[in-house]
Amino acid sequence: MAKGDAPSVPGSLLTTSAEVAEFCESLRGAAYVTVDTEFMRESTYWPIVCLVQIAGPDSAAAIDTMAPGMDLAPVLAIFSDPNVLKVFHAGRQDIEIFHHISGRVPAPVFDTQIAAMVCGFGDSVGYETLVAKFAGVSVDKSSRFTDWAARPLRPQQIAYALADVVHLRVVYEKLERRLAKSGRVDWLQEELATLTGTETYEADPRKAYLRIRTRAMSPRVLAILREVAAWREEEVQRRDLPRNRLLRDEALLEIAHHAPRDVEELARTRGLGRRLAEGDSGQQILAAVARGLALPDAECPQPPQKRELPKERGPVTDLLKVLLKLKCTEFDVAQKLVASAEDVEVIAAVGEKADVPALHGWRRQVFGEDALRLLDGQIALVARKGQLVALPYPERPSGDR
Repeated sequence: MAKGDAPSVPGSLLTTSAEVAEFCESLRGAAYVTVDTEFMRESTYWPIVCLVQIAGPDSAAAIDTMAPGMDLAPVLAIFSDPNVLKVFHAGRQDIEIFHHISGRVPAPVFDTQIAAMVCGFGDSVGYETLVAKFAGVSVDKSSRFTDWAARPLRPQQIAYALADVVHLRVVYEKLERRLAKSGRVDWLQEELATLTGTETYEADPRKAYLRIRTRAMSPRVLAILREVAAWREEEVQRRDLPRNRLLRDEALLEIAHHAPRDVEELARTRGLGRRLAEGDSGQQILAAVARGLALPDAECPQPPQKRELPKERGPVTDLLKVLLKLKCTEFDVAQKLVASAEDVEVIAAVGEKADVPALHGWRRQVFGEDALRLLDGQIALVARKGQLVALPYPERPSGDR
């Protein structure tokens, strides 16, 4: 294949609503479809969908969502059909797009990245890795950062877009068989519950402040930050602007700390500007500050409390992390799915009382139970023939966990 030629990937570009309706009709009765999107988000809050790629077991198409008069109703009907499984890879952003368009989350769903983690392919495994492993194909990613909003689309772009759903069929089918053989389908469903929950895509503006990196702040400063961050979130959604295009996080933090009470004080905020301060937005920001100042002390958000582990618990935490790696290797599952570093620290500090996912469900079977046994002196980690193993420990130390 000469450089610049489009790779041979079966499928076509659909540019009319009639073509889309006919293609979707051809998928009626399919057990599953693979799905991907190409979108732009650099200058908007909501993603601009440029292409929707769908493949059934025997066909594939890229739908030009920017074509005049394009009707996606047949696509959305497939996404709401409970008899058709929708297969994504790392599908959170794709699912967010369809939730924004239709107000509904596609269901049922299968995510090959999550499934691969359950099957022991490591944390956040990439699509290219899985395609190489299961389909024996090297994916051409040269069009990854292309301008998908520009028209006409080049053959290279269309082939790239279709490849993401064509090869995903093989990845899905082989992962599905691995899951069935290993008996871990329930593990996957537990992980998919968050991905498919409507609440995942209906963010509360009053929680927007939680995504802003903060250092030590008083409850009152946090109350002001919560109010101004909620104002910004609602405003950027209304205007369809990126958050930082309206007001950067640094400006919100400065407002929260200095609590300006008039236009003059607000205008001195770095990165805000007098024009914004003197306009309607300035008045709305000052009103948000006033709400934060007026909030009763008991209703102010509390700063997160970082658990300070006793010094003697540091080595215990390290030992638990070794056990986590050992158990995840033994069960062939990604560590990221089983326990976070913070979860391990909490288990080291309070043992059975730790309210963390690692002590519930299948995670307890993989790691949690042995973590508690290690804390209780019932097992020990030893090196044997060049490998680390967990063995019963005959002498159980006295004392509480």
